[in-house]
Amino acid sequence: MTIDWNKTPLIPAIAQDFQTNDVLMLAYMNEEAYNLTLSSGYAHYFSRSKQRIWKKGESSNHTQEIKDVLLDCDADTVILKIKQNGVACHTGRKSCFFTSVIQEKVILDKEVDTDAIYSVVDTLYHTILERKNASADQKSWTKKLLDNKELMLSKIREEADEVCVAINEESDEQVIYESADLLYHALVGLGYREISPDRVKQELARRFGMSGITEKESRKK
Repeated sequence: MTIDWNKTPLIPAIAQDFQTNDVLMLAYMNEEAYNLTLSSGYAHYFSRSKQRIWKKGESSNHTQEIKDVLLDCDADTVILKIKQNGVACHTGRKSCFFTSVIQEKVILDKEVDTDAIYSVVDTLYHTILERKNASADQKSWTKKLLDNKELMLSKIREEADEVCVAINEESDEQVIYESADLLYHALVGLGYREISPDRVKQELARRFGMSGITEKESRKK
């Protein structure tokens, strides 16, 4: 039995601890990620938000060693039997599944590996997405911005102007403070559009070795 990639270009991939059978996470694979997983012996996925292939643990070193790959009866879902090095979830928890819908509470791990948490930008972006999907009765400034696009856009403009003022005439500490405000509000904007900051990093990486003049001229084509 083989996967029909023309029919299902993205398939769910469930990562399961090969010893305990604990379900650790769910992600997606395209054909390239699937083949990389089989050839390398480490889990690779296709990120729908980052729009690229990523190796699990590429930045945290919390990799997933493949012990077996199980294909379901319809050949459109796989279970990866893995040895998890470190933790699976970007929050530092062992598993991504820690929120009970029935009991309406977070199931606490005995330990949370704080060293496993993403960079502050990625962590903040995921927090923004959590606020976006929160119920209406959960009040927060982030939720208020996400529910009011005009307010959000005005705050981004306001914070950008305050950074300019700080750079021109205020202390280094104030420049840092205002830049943090601008970055936060820009991330809220990315969250509103559900554009991962990783895609901004990819665009910056693309521009390395290219002059600013050349890059600007390329936009006109």
